Amino acid sequence: MVAEVKQLACELPATTRVPLSRWSCAELARELVTRAVVAAISAATVWRVLRHDAIRPWFHRSWIFPRDPAFAAKAAVALDLYARTFEGASLGEREFVVCADEKTSIQARCRCHSTLPPGRARWMRVEHEYERGGALAYLAAYDVHRPRVMGRCEPTTGIVPFGRLVEQVMTAEPYRSAERVFWIVDNGSSHRGQRSVDRLQGEWPTLRLIHLPVHASWLDQCEIYFSIVQRKVLSPNDFTDLDEIRHRLAGFETRYNAIAEPFDWSFGRGDLNKLLARIDAHTARAA
Repeated sequence: MVAEVKQLACELPATTRVPLSRWSCAELARELVTRAVVAAISAATVWRVLRHDAIRPWFHRSWIFPRDPAFAAKAAVALDLYARTFEGASLGEREFVVCADEKTSIQARCRCHSTLPPGRARWMRVEHEYERGGALAYLAAYDVHRPRVMGRCEPTTGIVPFGRLVEQVMTAEPYRSAERVFWIVDNGSSHRGQRSVDRLQGEWPTLRLIHLPVHASWLDQCEIYFSIVQRKVLSPNDFTDLDEIRHRLAGFETRYNAIAEPFDWSFGRGDLNKLLARIDAHTARAA
């Protein structure tokens, strides 16, 4: 019986014509009875059986396959810059590495009743109902090595708003007098392709635009900062209007920069090669 429980748990329900997306212990128990594997079994018994091998079919994890043919080469450039090297040479004191990204559609959700602070044996309480007060985009550039965040709010994303972020950074010291400023970006529409390279590097001679591979935003350190913003500033979402969002984000930048330390980034070229080798081996086995 134990083997049958584990075998069923390791099958996708759809392959067995069961109209479920994933198994739960209760659904596994029901299916085992339906198949006459056992006369009766409880969900708790199923859980105890699966626990020994850490089989948890009620969980799932998303993944995406690298499809950029130049994934390794493009990713390696960014990883080298994080390690303060470019084309085999160490970066100088007047060369900087900046990661930039855009956080879209930040909504102002004004709750119908005021949020209540936490108290004794009580969590903070946030009203479920809200009125929409519009949305804006948050564009930010993160200096990897200093570290420092420079951001701005815009009504929407696009070439022009992103250009204003670049201008904000490149006209401020120490970037204004830098020898080179490397901008690491993903493939968003506002800074995608060779046209964006020609446009931005033509306007700012010391700027070098570095594109990450497609579907590799996890290599953009600005995404780490955005995750901090999401946890500490935007959740729960309780803003009266867009101005309050702007003020909160600007205030958090000042607060963050006062104590910021470089992220403990340890993923390098060697780790990248190992990861791609595992993916290639997995693909070969699947084929």
